[in-house]
Amino acid sequence: MSDEAAFIAALRNIVSHPGARGLLDDAAVIAPPVGRELVITHDMIAEGVHFLPSDPPSDIAWKLLAVNLSDLAAKGAKPIGAILGYALAEDPAWDAAFVAGLGRACDHFGVPLLGGDTIALKPGDRRAFGLTALGEAAAPVPDRRGARAGDLLWVCGTIGDAGIGLAIARGEIEGPRKLLKAYRLPMPKLKEGQALAPLVTAMADISDGLLIDAARIAEASGLSVTIDLDAVPLSPDVQRFGTDRQARMRAATSGDDYALLFAAPESEADRVQAVSAASTRIGSFAAGSGLLIRDRDGVLPTPSKLGFLHAS
Repeated sequence: MSDEAAFIAALRNIVSHPGARGLLDDAAVIAPPVGRELVITHDMIAEGVHFLPSDPPSDIAWKLLAVNLSDLAAKGAKPIGAILGYALAEDPAWDAAFVAGLGRACDHFGVPLLGGDTIALKPGDRRAFGLTALGEAAAPVPDRRGARAGDLLWVCGTIGDAGIGLAIARGEIEGPRKLLKAYRLPMPKLKEGQALAPLVTAMADISDGLLIDAARIAEASGLSVTIDLDAVPLSPDVQRFGTDRQARMRAATSGDDYALLFAAPESEADRVQAVSAASTRIGSFAAGSGLLIRDRDGVLPTPSKLGFLHAS
């Protein structure tokens, strides 16, 4: 599978949606759901930035789809298809493993591959891939701009698992396979996002880190946000690596969690926990601007790095 034609032929084996036209046309055709909003998102992942050269190609394919589906989850959207952008690197075995992993991910999440495009890398180039995910959601679709003063800040999921998983993947520490899987095989919270969407005023997924993504919601909404670091939910496996201030700050600034971060009125607290028992209140929004972090010992200095940012 060393050329474009062979790669596309392999992709045809995992294509089932009639709108994909067997990957024999230049475009896919799908009927928009009646009475629903079309939600579109696109993410890229690059070697050395979002995945390691040693990561299995099947896991990289899973992650590429999953990170895009996490964006749909934050909109309360149900996936309806995906479009792949792939870079060929003259490694047929690697390409075959990627296709197999993508097929498993599409089957697991019920997302049909609708098409895409390929390019060829030069020898020595780092691999990079893009994927566009399409979804449908009921209006109004949550975004980052809707939080209101007095809203509570919630997390659906746990924080820091993937950060430790990355350290395990790099060989820096030893730890349980469950944390390694959290880094390599993220699980977007699609069902939770759909259940929470009618209750929230703003919602996003945590891709770059809890602190930076909370600050983004606050800025987009024209508000300040306060986070109780002691309330940030850590899984039992993460707690084995520490629960003190330093460990919690490390978890709150690591990325790749793909938990949901959302604002909701205090009056909706019972309903939030009824539809999503994995949701934890971690803070609140108020008039003003900026990010305030506190724990049981008082206010913490705001770290210089709130999370992951691409180099400028």
